[in-house]
Amino acid sequence: MDLVGLLLELKPLMADPEANFKRITALLEQHQNLAEYEVARFYVSRQWLAPVGRMLRSVDPRERHQGTQQIPLLFARATASAQLRRLVKDPDKQVAGAARAAVHKLGLADVAPPDRRFKPPRHPTPQSRGGWNPTGWNFGLPMRWGGRPKKQPPLKGKLPKLSTRKDVAELVGVQEEELAALMRPGTEAGSGYVEFEVPKRSGGVRRISAPRAKLKEVQRAILEKILEQMPTHDAAHGFVKGRSTVSNAEPHTGATVVVRVDLEDFFPTVHYRRVKGLFQAHGYGDEVARTLAGLSTHRPKLPDGTVVWPGALPQGAPTSPAIANLVCRRMDARLTALAKKAGATYTRYADDLSFSFEKPPEKLGRFLWWVNAILQQEGFLENAPKRRVMRKNSRQRVTGLTVNEQVSIPREERRRFKAILNNCRKHGVESQSRGRKDFSGWLRGYAAYVKMVHPELGERWQREVKELLGE
Repeated sequence: MDLVGLLLELKPLMADPEANFKRITALLEQHQNLAEYEVARFYVSRQWLAPVGRMLRSVDPRERHQGTQQIPLLFARATASAQLRRLVKDPDKQVAGAARAAVHKLGLADVAPPDRRFKPPRHPTPQSRGGWNPTGWNFGLPMRWGGRPKKQPPLKGKLPKLSTRKDVAELVGVQEEELAALMRPGTEAGSGYVEFEVPKRSGGVRRISAPRAKLKEVQRAILEKILEQMPTHDAAHGFVKGRSTVSNAEPHTGATVVVRVDLEDFFPTVHYRRVKGLFQAHGYGDEVARTLAGLSTHRPKLPDGTVVWPGALPQGAPTSPAIANLVCRRMDARLTALAKKAGATYTRYADDLSFSFEKPPEKLGRFLWWVNAILQQEGFLENAPKRRVMRKNSRQRVTGLTVNEQVSIPREERRRFKAILNNCRKHGVESQSRGRKDFSGWLRGYAAYVKMVHPELGERWQREVKELLGE
């Protein structure tokens, strides 16, 4: 079949590309040797970028695997490499293997920071281990080509001594035989989780996996007795005692340039193997690490009954923020060192990364390339559309607070809350609820938030809220 015949056969199939997915990919596979194959690929890829993107972000690893296999067929190398960078570290081994095979098939030579566990190659090639090439994307994974990774010494911390699964059960206050039920996958009756959706501020919905009462008690015990005893990096300010959005914003006050970087799918990216490795790095044996990781992660169950493996940190569990902070220790250390070298300051509040420069940076694009590369090597992905570069002549915001001259809540937000209080006095508290379920709690909470940033104003507003609520 020549190019014209191939395009004529593809045209009716592209009317519904997702329904005809298998037939389209079969045609492309059969005609890869055509001299004009790139024309057919371009014709198909225009409509396939969004559907394949959805497949690659699916909870079902089978869909991700199918999407990964199509990347070399459907996309040019630049588009393919952008997708494959993160897929080489997919938690599912089949997906990761398919991504590495696609990298090799396409002969990608995109520059990546080298994997320092290997000596730089004498004769660099796109697949030379340790070079400035896509093999650097494998950094952080277990070594696959011989040799053993260096054993990391346990981090300092007053941790309880645990040797067996029974020890873990006693620590969290349950019987050993109850642990299996607490780690049961899915959200059906008898499992440890319930799931629901909440709207995102930016649009769409966020799926929350909240632990049931029994599991929540167990996770709180793990948090208090183990996780809070492990040291977090100084750059981390989210969900750390004594730190807040204010402490996260203060280091960036008065900067000439502030850069904000957001991480995509922060908790779901931290899967069971990473959590297990965290506990092992702190000196716990395999049995204890597996038990603690199983109690801290959640395995979804698909409609056909398939259990997704490995599980990941659930959004809604009390242990998830602390574990994510601890998993980010090396990333925070690397980004802190990078920022220092570039004359910048770095802080992180959960998945919100902030960098600030006292002097205008000469090579900001190069600096951001290094940030993006370090994130990828550490197993995270930047949410590129949310990146913000804020200069001194515009409003600079870090975790919702302005930092141009001092840390403060934006003026219009304070004016809005002041107007709400005035209207509450004139027309009654309920007149201003506007659909908020617990409007009284919201008033108290916002006044407390203002007090954290502006102590005097916050105290005054707290008194006004109490008067309005008759407390």
